[in-house]
Amino acid sequence: MKNTHPMEVELKLALALNGPAALRAHPHLGSTSARQQTLTNTYFDTPEGDLAKARIALRLRKVDGTVLQTVKTAGQGGGGLSQRAEWEWQVPGDALDLAALAELPPFQGELGKALSSLAPQLSTDFTRRSWQLIDTSTPQRGHIELVLDEGEIRSGGYRTPIREVELELKEGDPEALWALALTLSEQVPLRPSDSSKAARGNALSTQHWPLPEAHSPAQWLHRATLALDAYHDSQQAGFLTDAQQALATLAKHTALDATTRPYAQALPGGLDAQGQPSSAYGHAALALAHRLAYQTALR
Repeated sequence: MKNTHPMEVELKLALALNGPAALRAHPHLGSTSARQQTLTNTYFDTPEGDLAKARIALRLRKVDGTVLQTVKTAGQGGGGLSQRAEWEWQVPGDALDLAALAELPPFQGELGKALSSLAPQLSTDFTRRSWQLIDTSTPQRGHIELVLDEGEIRSGGYRTPIREVELELKEGDPEALWALALTLSEQVPLRPSDSSKAARGNALSTQHWPLPEAHSPAQWLHRATLALDAYHDSQQAGFLTDAQQALATLAKHTALDATTRPYAQALPGGLDAQGQPSSAYGHAALALAHRLAYQTALR
């Protein structure tokens, strides 16, 4: 199995309609060539959604003539940043490797009994462009993989577009993820996203997008981020209203200090009528999330 100490650390960013073109033209990527791949993914769960309830994603991915089986657990983080356990290995065909799954920690206990009931539930197909960004200017070598995904999620007879960036830390300090995201946000219209592709597909199938209760500034930012994710996938105007209300509450929160308050106050005016972010919105949201440095369960 590929991962001996499985832990994925990444920052997920949703892009506005013109975001992909702006990203590809960004000078930070100008000196690095991109690799382009077509990824076809099938996600599995039981008919009762046992994996989704446990916030575990299981997929088979076809890429470059190989099939990879991947398991991801629930993430911890916020403001687009997540840390989650991940196991990935190559399999010989289109069938799940149930024997290897049974050996993984998430499937010890009750969830292991569900393995025989697993079946395809949703799919994500997209084009991925990836850049390997290496920083050798400091004693601690940094390596970030930047990927741009464009395609769609299909689940339960519904479809929604994929237009996102993932910054995955391969080596070095997680602070480098924030620094890169902030640099990109100066010219690319983007926003943090707290919903994985699997979570988006599960919500799309059930047509149910629950929003968490919020009290602290970090929780209000998380609620606003999830509401925007839900709005763009559901096209239900109520979620855009939820996001705007969460941002307005955040901007007036008494727990904000002199450093974080200006960023929070910039957010309510940073979305257009379609809920698309300006560059100013993305930069303020990322700067605020970075300073809050909170931990919360992600979808």
